[in-house]
Amino acid sequence: MTTTLRPTGPERHAEDGARSRSYDICVNGRPVGSVRLAADERFGPSVGRIEELAVDGPDRRRGRATVAALAAEEVLRGWGCRRIEASVPADAGPALRLAAALGYTEYNRTMGKEPSDLPALPADSVVRPVAAAEYPAWLAARRAGAARIWTEYGLSPEEAARRAGEAQATLLPQGPDTAGAVLRVLVHRGTDVGTLWLVLNGSPTSSAHVFDVEVDPAHRGRGHGRALMLAAERECLAAGARALGLNVFTDNAVALRLYESLGYRTTVHHVRKRLL
Repeated sequence: MTTTLRPTGPERHAEDGARSRSYDICVNGRPVGSVRLAADERFGPSVGRIEELAVDGPDRRRGRATVAALAAEEVLRGWGCRRIEASVPADAGPALRLAAALGYTEYNRTMGKEPSDLPALPADSVVRPVAAAEYPAWLAARRAGAARIWTEYGLSPEEAARRAGEAQATLLPQGPDTAGAVLRVLVHRGTDVGTLWLVLNGSPTSSAHVFDVEVDPAHRGRGHGRALMLAAERECLAAGARALGLNVFTDNAVALRLYESLGYRTTVHHVRKRLL
C-alpha cells in the first residue's frame, strides 16, 4: 500500500511571509487522516512546523503516521525549511514515541499546576511591585534575554533585538501599568534578589502564566527562585486564577527540578529536528 499526502486546498500565504497548507493522509487514494503544515519567520526563516497530524482510528498502528511525518518533512524541505518543530501533548504517548523514533528531541516544555493553598514566603523575604523608575532597566534586561533566544534561532543580532522589542511592546503596551501584568521584585533582608513577571488572562476560566522569573546571579543557589515561584502562586490565587502555567527550556535542569518539586506537571512537549 502507498501512503501519500494530498493537498486539501491551496497553499495560504500571509503578508508577513507565513505560509501553511493542509493535506489528507491517503492510502492508495483513500483518506485515512490529516496533517497541517506551517512555516513563518517567528523563529527564523527556516523553521517549519507540523501543526497537526491525526490518523483515523481504524488505520492507526499501521505506520501511516510515520510515513505522513516523513512526507511532511519533504514538503517543508521544499519550502526551504532547515528545521522542523512540533508540540505534543504529554498524554499522547504514541505521538511522543513516534517523535523520538524519527529523531526529534525536546527543547522546551509547557508545565502547569492548580494552586490551592496560599503558600507562605520564606522568612525575611517579601515582594513588592517593580517601581516606575526601575522599569526601564528591568525591561532592557528582559529584551536582552529574549534577543539571545532569537539569535539561537539563526537571526542576526539586529533582527533579534528588533523582534524582542516588538514582542515586549505587544505584551506590555502600558508598561508596568498594563492590565493583567504583574511585575514583582523579591526582597530578602533588605536586598533586591530577583524579579517575577506574571500575566493574568482575566477570562471567565481565569489562569496565569509565568513569563519570566530571574534571580540575580550573585544570589542564586539560596532558594530565591523557589520564593519567586511561591510569590507567583500567591498572586495567582489572589487574582482568583485557577491555573498557573509556564514554559521551560529542557536543558535548564535546575529550573525543571524546582518546578517539579513545586508540583508542576508537564502538559506539552515541544520537540524539533534538523532537516538535512
